[in-house]
Amino acid sequence: MGSVSALQRPRVGHIQFLNCLPIYWGLMRSGALIDVDLHKDSPERLNAALVAGDLDIGPISLVEYLRSAGDLLLLPDLAVGSDGPVLSVNIVSTVPLDRLDDRPVALGATSRTGVLLAQMYLETYVGVRPTYFRSPPDLARMLDEADAAVIIGDVALRALHDSPQHGWQVTDLGQAWRDWTGLPMVFAAWAVRRDFATAHPGLVKDVHEAFLRSRELCLTELDEVAEAAARWETLSAATLAHYFRTLDFSLGDRQVAGLHEFARRAAALGAVPPLPPAGPAFFKG
Repeated sequence: MGSVSALQRPRVGHIQFLNCLPIYWGLMRSGALIDVDLHKDSPERLNAALVAGDLDIGPISLVEYLRSAGDLLLLPDLAVGSDGPVLSVNIVSTVPLDRLDDRPVALGATSRTGVLLAQMYLETYVGVRPTYFRSPPDLARMLDEADAAVIIGDVALRALHDSPQHGWQVTDLGQAWRDWTGLPMVFAAWAVRRDFATAHPGLVKDVHEAFLRSRELCLTELDEVAEAAARWETLSAATLAHYFRTLDFSLGDRQVAGLHEFARRAAALGAVPPLPPAGPAFFKG
């Protein structure tokens, strides 16, 4: 990327979650984004910053994208999702799901897309209407107060390993969505603000291409990425390598169809505004 004035350096969001590590691994390795202003934060704060215009480019949860699609363009072929199991977006329950009618279900406060997917699945597919409440993502505490919990990320991955000894039932919401609709699930995508893309299309193209190169580099070195991540995680390198290989970082036709179907169902519930008939708008650099 060429030299850019400080005022023009793209403000780019970075989530320090395991599921985003493969997108950023190559950037750290190559220094490819040295000319950007990288903002590391939690998913919910990065969502809010991109929507507010305090970031120019960044990851955004699918639900938050759908709520602000008029101001954003998706970056092509870049997402975090699954075409089958996702491993890290789960309903953990102490009773069968069909016994959750009128029962308390704790919703992890860090998840919006996962929470909405869980509610849609429980109410529309399973046919129960639980009593929901928001909770910090502390699984033991959540299950002290509820019959089931919706959790994402590292907490959800650890729950998979802990569930046999506790007798918990784990429903993988990526697999549940695939079984329900036959489509992949997109949990988060990368977007650019329309006004920034109009003013600086070349910069956006550079950032997008750097992300794609980073992902491709990582996918050829997943065992090495997992070994590095295992140094600061409680999960083993083998578990992390399996997780990274399970995730789907693409946003092709099938993934867009899955995004569109989620948007349609969520809009029917009044949870998000409807997408235009043509579907999501993409950056064309």
